[in-house]
Amino acid sequence: MIQKVFPILAVSIFSAMLGVGLVSPLLPLYVKEMGATGPELGIIFAGYGLVNTIATPIIGRLSDRKGRKIFLSIGLFSYAIFSLGYVLAGNVPQLILVRLLLGGTGAFITPIAMAYIGDLSPEGEEGKWMGYANSAFFSGFGIGPLLGGALTDHLGANASFYSMSILNLLAFLLVIILLPEAQKRFTRERAHISFKEMSASPMIKGLFSFRMGQAIGNASIMTFLPVYAATQANLTPTLIGILLAANTLPMMIFLIPAGRLADKFNRRFLTVIGMFIYLLSVVFIPLMHNFWQLLLLCIPRAIGGSLSMPAATALTIEEGRKFGMGTTMAMLMMAMGIGFAIGAPISGVISDYIDINAVFYFAAIIGLISIGIFVLFTRKT
Repeated sequence: MIQKVFPILAVSIFSAMLGVGLVSPLLPLYVKEMGATGPELGIIFAGYGLVNTIATPIIGRLSDRKGRKIFLSIGLFSYAIFSLGYVLAGNVPQLILVRLLLGGTGAFITPIAMAYIGDLSPEGEEGKWMGYANSAFFSGFGIGPLLGGALTDHLGANASFYSMSILNLLAFLLVIILLPEAQKRFTRERAHISFKEMSASPMIKGLFSFRMGQAIGNASIMTFLPVYAATQANLTPTLIGILLAANTLPMMIFLIPAGRLADKFNRRFLTVIGMFIYLLSVVFIPLMHNFWQLLLLCIPRAIGGSLSMPAATALTIEEGRKFGMGTTMAMLMMAMGIGFAIGAPISGVISDYIDINAVFYFAAIIGLISIGIFVLFTRKT
C-alpha cells in the first residue's frame, strides 16, 4: 500500500514546499523594501508560525477521526488561493494578514501528509520512509529558493508568487484525482486519547522540546541569512537563492541513507549528534563574508540535519502508534510553529539592538539547550 500511495504524498509535499521555497530568498528583501523594521520582519515570519501552531493540533486530531484526504485537499487549494495575497498586499499589515492565512492553511498540508505516511510505514522501516518523506520536503524547499531567485531577477517578484499558487493548485488536483483515503483503522487509531495523556509521555516531551528549539534557531537563520548575505556579502537575489538551495538540496541525497541508518542504529543518538553537527556550522556563519565561504558551510549543516531529521521523525511515528498518528504529528508540528513564532521576533530585536551576527549565536545557543532538554527527558527510554 505505501509503495502506491507514497509517490502522490511525496509530490504533494514537494509541490507545497517548492512553493514556500520560491519566496524564501525574496520575502525578507521584499518586506524591507516596504520599509519594515527588524521586529516587523520578525512578526511577518512569526505570524505564519503563530496561526499554524493554533490550527495544527486541531486539524491533526480531526484527521485521526475523519480521514486525511479531505484536509490535505482543503489545505493545498487554500494555499494556492492565499498565495496570491503576496501580489495584492501593498503594505506591511496586509502582508502580515497574508502570512496569517497561509499559516492556518499550512496546518492542513505537511502534518497530514506526514501522518498518512506514518500510518502506512511498516514497523522497523519508519526511518526509511521518513527519510524519503523528508527528502521530498527538503528537495522542494531547496529547489524553491534557487528557482525563486532566478524568477525574481529575470521576471520580478510577482512571478515567484504566481508560481507558488500554480504549484499548490497542481498538487491539489493530483491529490483529488489519485490519492485514496487512508484506511479507517489508521484514521481512527487512538483518537480518544487526550492531549493531556499524550503530553505525559517522556518521549513526546523530549521531541517537543527538541523540535521547538530547532525551529527557534531555524527561524532565525531563515529570516536573517538572506539579509546577512545581501548586506554583509553583497549577494544578488540569484546568489541568495543558490545559497538557500545549498542549505537544503544536499539533504535530498543524505536523507535517504540517513533514514536507513535510523532503522539500524540508536535513533536518539542520531538525533543528538546530527543536531550538534548542524549547530557547529551555524556558529561559523558570521565569520563568512563571501558567497563561496557561505556555500561551503552548507555541507555540514546538510549532513547534521540529515542525520537528525529521519531519526526524530521515526521516533514520532513510534509515539503516533500509541496516541494517534495525526495528533502526534500535529503536536510536533505545533512545537515547530511555536519555535518559529518565538524565534523570528526575538531575532529581529537582536538584529536591531545588537547586530545581525548575534542572531546566529542566539540560534546556536537555543539549539544546544534543546539538545540538553531532549537528552534529559528521554534518558530512560
